[in-house]
Amino acid sequence: MAANLLRAGRLDTRVTILDRADQIDPVFRSAVVAWAPLATVWAQVTDILPSRSEKIAEGISITNRPCRVRMRYRADVHSGMRLSIKGRIYSIIGGPAELGRRQGLELVVEVLSTEGQEP
Repeated sequence: MAANLLRAGRLDTRVTILDRADQIDPVFRSAVVAWAPLATVWAQVTDILPSRSEKIAEGISITNRPCRVRMRYRADVHSGMRLSIKGRIYSIIGGPAELGRRQGLELVVEVLSTEGQEP
């Protein structure tokens, strides 16, 4: 099943995997959160359009543009990372889930938003 999902023709979008790389500000000597590219891979990106009942029951908002991302298997991807897709930064909200026997990964992501966070 996973082999059919990850055929090269379906992996049609370039995705950059971003990993957290904390740094120290040289002037103020405080920690600064930075994101460094880990790898750029081909992936299949599909918008998730929840049903009406899912929107109500789970509070899913389509304004955050949730997407399902499938890529070849990588052991170094985890939920604390971010993805850059077509110039937008996405945070991983679900996964990574292994497809097949280390044939692929599936992630659920949404556009990174600072809405509701304190300044």
